[in-house]
Amino acid sequence: MEKQKLPNSTLILVFGILSIVTCCCYGIIGLILGIVALVMANKSLKLYASDPELYEGLKNVKAGRTMAIIGIILSAIYIIYVIYMYSTVGVEGLQEMQEKILEQYGGQ
Repeated sequence: MEKQKLPNSTLILVFGILSIVTCCCYGIIGLILGIVALVMANKSLKLYASDPELYEGLKNVKAGRTMAIIGIILSAIYIIYVIYMYSTVGVEGLQEMQEKILEQYGGQ
């Protein structure tokens, strides 16, 4: 019997990569993509464990799952950083910091 490709193995890999790439979009997009990829990967791993001879593409699922975990961690760190900055410095403080940076680089 011919082996089938694990369902959503390529999509899991793409979502894992995108969760890392988009973690700096205030952390929200990376977190969502990472969680979706992780849930889909866990379903695919359970399906593979039930009948390993029937499926192929486990490497994509494992790589996507690993990248999803990394993306979730990076997104969570960025969300915590954003919350910390807004709670300590505030919006006005962030705007002042941005203006000072623009003055430094704009004057050169």
